[in-house]
Amino acid sequence: MDIRAQIDAVDRGVATEERDGERMRVQTLAQTYPSPIDDVWDALTTAERIPRWFLPVSGDLRLGGRYQLEGNAGGTVTACDAPNSFTATWEYGGGTTWITVRLTEVDAERTRFELEHVARAADVTDEMWAQMGPSPTGIGWDGALLGLALHFTTREIRPDNSAEWLQTDDGLAFMRLSADAWARADVAAGADPATAAAAADLVYGMYTGATPAPMDE
Repeated sequence: MDIRAQIDAVDRGVATEERDGERMRVQTLAQTYPSPIDDVWDALTTAERIPRWFLPVSGDLRLGGRYQLEGNAGGTVTACDAPNSFTATWEYGGGTTWITVRLTEVDAERTRFELEHVARAADVTDEMWAQMGPSPTGIGWDGALLGLALHFTTREIRPDNSAEWLQTDDGLAFMRLSADAWARADVAAGADPATAAAAADLVYGMYTGATPAPMDE
């Protein structure tokens, strides 16, 4: 796959909003895939297909059910409107955030996918955001959208050596381009360009092992 073309195919957004009386940090990613809406929905919500583009999953993938992605987040499905949208908690590392996936039929053979990831600003403080910006989660989600793009274009199964691929020249280039794309989204939302660029460099270094993760105060 053309890595730069995949990065450019994704629309990214960053915002800070008030929701239910709380200040929230909102990240969005959107991409149009060459597949009908029912097929995209099936790929996103069927335990047999999710590992083909993302990670093995266990649990009950129905409204009110709990799921667990292997080696990653788990949570509860809190809303479902097939084949248009679902919402779930995203519980990882002792914290809870929320994801919403929305699908829009472009035409009979194309579907617009949008992912919204929301975190409390109380958990992702202004200091943390200035230091690392949206890239820590953004790079990971870009990897998921890359997996979906491969799934809908080649129908290949996600390789078991994905972690190793990230350390190849293509993988490193993908993470660099993703971090820079998220820095641009942060600047578009009002961040200082130099601060956003420094945050992207820091997170890229963390992903590649060149820079250790910041220690908690």
